[in-house]
Amino acid sequence: MSTPASAASVAPGPELRDIHLPPAPAWWPPAPGWWALAFLLLVALGISVWLWRRRRRQRADEHAVLLELDALMQRWRDQPAKLAAALHQLLRRVALRYDASAGQRQGVAWRETLAQVPVTTATLDQLMTIEQAMYRPDVVLDVDAVVTATRQWLRAAWRHAKAGASASSPRARQEPGRA
Repeated sequence: MSTPASAASVAPGPELRDIHLPPAPAWWPPAPGWWALAFLLLVALGISVWLWRRRRRQRADEHAVLLELDALMQRWRDQPAKLAAALHQLLRRVALRYDASAGQRQGVAWRETLAQVPVTTATLDQLMTIEQAMYRPDVVLDVDAVVTATRQWLRAAWRHAKAGASASSPRARQEPGRA
C-alpha cells in the first residue's frame, strides 16, 4: 500500500512547456508558383496590349484607305477614266500587301491577285472593268457599282490574313452555283 510519504518521494520531472508552433509563413517572398503565375499574367498582359495596338493601327489604316476611296469618288465622279485610274492605283497599292509583284500584273494574272482576297465573282468582274476603263477616253462606267466593288474588296483585303491568302485557291471562292 502506498503511503502519503511514498507519493511525495517521487521526484517531479522537468516542467514541460506547451507545444511550440512554428511562425506563420511570411507573405514575402512569395512561393515559386506565385512568381510563375505573375510572370504568365505579365506575358498575357503584354501580348494583349501588343495585339490591341496592332488591331488599332490596322483599323486606322483601313479607315484611311476607305477615306481615300471616298475622296477619289468625290474628286473624279464626273470623269470615269480618271476615277478608274485612281481606283486601279489604290487597288494595286493594297494588293502589294499580298503579292510583291502585284504592281506589274495585268489581265488574268491581275485577276488572280485580286482573287486572293475572298470576294464574290461579281465583285471581281466589276474590279476588272476598272482596268479596261482607265485606258478608254469615252468609257461608260457604272461608277457606283465600281466604287462599291472596290470598297468591298478593300475591306475584305484589309481583314484577310496574308498567310491565308497565299494558301487558298482563287477558284474555291467563286459564288455558289457558278462553275
